[in-house]
Amino acid sequence: MTEKTEKVALTPKTHTTPPAKFSHGVKKGNILQVAGQVGFLPAVEGQPPTPAGPTLREQTLQTLANVKSVLEEGGATWDDVMMVRVYLTDVDHFAEMNGIYNEYFEEQNLTAPPAARTTVYVGLPAGLLIEIDALAVLG
Repeated sequence: MTEKTEKVALTPKTHTTPPAKFSHGVKKGNILQVAGQVGFLPAVEGQPPTPAGPTLREQTLQTLANVKSVLEEGGATWDDVMMVRVYLTDVDHFAEMNGIYNEYFEEQNLTAPPAARTTVYVGLPAGLLIEIDALAVLG
């Protein structure tokens, strides 16, 4: 009989409690799924979430930092990430986001970059330009 692995919800201290019944990340066994993260600054108790700024650069770097904090909460690093999905609200942001993304991951000194997919999605709250999720396999 195989032992069942417990599913663990992950919410870093830097994140607010999700507004609906979901987790910022979930780990089960050696699989860690990071839910879609946006460019909100670290949470301040009693204050609503605040975007890192109005620019794609500010929001992308904060979004990547938020994904990283969920990965770390689950014991993972960027090197454990197999897949990154990026959702942009404007097709004209592709080239700029790719430049920011490349810069960021160059600084991470990865053994191999993760697979990635970028799509345009118009359902983000007003003012938010990007959302990123990630799938990691540990060990």
